[in-house]
Order: sequence, then structure tokens, then C-alpha cells
Amino acid sequence: MRLLLVEDDKELSLSLQKELAHNGFAVDIADNGVDAEFMGEEESYDIVILDLGLPKRSGLKVLTHWRNKSNKLPVIILTARDSWHERIDGFKAGADDYLGKPFHVEELVMRIRALLRRTHDMTGQPLQCGHFKLDEECQQLICNDQEALQLTGTEFRLLRYFMLNPGKVLSKTRLTEHVYEQDFDKDSNLIEVYIRRLRDKLGKEYIVTRRGQGYIFKDTLE
Repeated sequence: MRLLLVEDDKELSLSLQKELAHNGFAVDIADNGVDAEFMGEEESYDIVILDLGLPKRSGLKVLTHWRNKSNKLPVIILTARDSWHERIDGFKAGADDYLGKPFHVEELVMRIRALLRRTHDMTGQPLQCGHFKLDEECQQLICNDQEALQLTGTEFRLLRYFMLNPGKVLSKTRLTEHVYEQDFDKDSNLIEVYIRRLRDKLGKEYIVTRRGQGYIFKDTLE
């Protein structure tokens, strides 16, 4: 899954980017409100982590502008822990969740996972499709509650996106946008390589090619 991290503290943003990447997320960074607003409108993100105290344009204004344009991008706002009024203003502007600073990265990761499930109607459920279960902590695929298959970082991000969207036709472009960072070459054929690797591990019948359209992840076989 692809995240936009909006934070003007360079040391914090680079640290969070590294930790989030370690937990299986592709992360782009914006350090001011103007760039963040543009990126949130032009790029395909699954979640935005938005600090409110930003240069050039406040995070609250960025969020308000997105919602006024009917941009439903899920947003977790970052606030000072004792700034309860910022949290209230953030929720009024359309935030989906908040986290007070300072915070533990583990809590942020859990909030991201929970929000992803809510946006895909999987609230309170493990990420499971048919007899496949994704262990997000260990980045492993568990088959039939027994065999655990090791996944590379890219395989994990790609499979997680497939499992959050079972039965949907997903184009190569859409998959690339949600698996890789902003500077990745979207015309690359690398995504096809990883789909082939997943087919080798799951069985080719679970990821079907729809010629001229994209791929479908089948959680059940007819």
C-alpha cells in the first residue's frame, strides 16, 4: 500500500519513512502544505499521514480543501498530544483518525492497518481471502492455516493490495501506483515479474489475467 507522509520535521519524516517501509508500505514525503495538497489530488494514495503544523499551508487547510473537492482520501492527522482543539478541528474538517505526538511507530502502523480495513469494509477482521491469510506482522502468507510462505517486500505489498480488492479488475497502472513510491517508472514491466512470482507461490489460477484490462485476484475457485 502507498502512503503520503506530510511532515516538515525532516529527521522525523525520514525515520518514519524507513520504519513504514520496513512494515510493508511504499511512502512518499511532502514537507509543506502546498506540495501535500497537490500530491493528494494528483497521486494515488491509500492513506495520508498529515501533520497539522505545516509551512506554506496548514494541514487543516489542506484537509479542508481536499474534502471540499470531494477527495475521500483516508487521513490520519498528527497533533501535539495536549492540543485537543486541533483534534476536534481535524475531525470537523474530515479526518478519519488522529495520533498525538510523541507516539510509538507501532501504534501508527496499527492505526494505518485498522484504517485500511475500515476503508475496505474489513473492520476488525484479519486480512484473509478464502484459505489465504496474510500475516502483516511477519509479512508471510499462511495457506490453509498451516503452511507459511515467505514474501519479499514487493510481493507482500502487491498481495496485500490484491487481497484488499478481491474479485476486482486491477490494471497494471493501478497496481503500480499502490505498490511503489512516486519516483517509480510506471511504464516498467517489473510488476509483471512479481505477479508471476506470486502465481508460483499461490497457484496461477488465483491471479487471472483479463487481457487488455488487468488482473483479478480470485479468493475462491469455481
